[in-house]
Amino acid sequence: MAEKVLVAVFSASGVTKKVGEEIARIAGADCYEIVPEELYTGADLNWMNKKSRSSVEMNDPSARPKIAGNALDMAEYDTVIIGFPIWWGIAPRIIETFLESYDFSGKTIVPFCTSGGSGVGRSDTALHKNVSGDVKWAKGHQINRPKESEIRRFLDEVL
Repeated sequence: MAEKVLVAVFSASGVTKKVGEEIARIAGADCYEIVPEELYTGADLNWMNKKSRSSVEMNDPSARPKIAGNALDMAEYDTVIIGFPIWWGIAPRIIETFLESYDFSGKTIVPFCTSGGSGVGRSDTALHKNVSGDVKWAKGHQINRPKESEIRRFLDEVL
């Protein structure tokens, strides 16, 4: 039986979504967009403003923004590729919400990020604390563009 892959992405600006959609297309995977219950505005994303929503969330390790829509049937999938932009050197808090919402036992989780400045950094391993059980973690990758050759190299390495 062929491995079933899910590509789950959170994208505030659309960049991560485009990369995730291309990963899903090339891998023949399902694609799921992690959409916050309350969408982020430009003002919410202003990292220069210490009182902006994203700044407040990222400065609060217990913040868990709610996710809109229906829950996934995670039992269908063997591998979950999770994409996110880098905020303050790590994954946005909504990724922690996503990881804490499902049982990933027996699955492989593959993180990828997009970033205008920093790389994967500690976000690769920081997310491990949000998942319990027998989970295999692949090394995280930074993929900033939906470039087919780069994505094929990534998929060859992780799948």
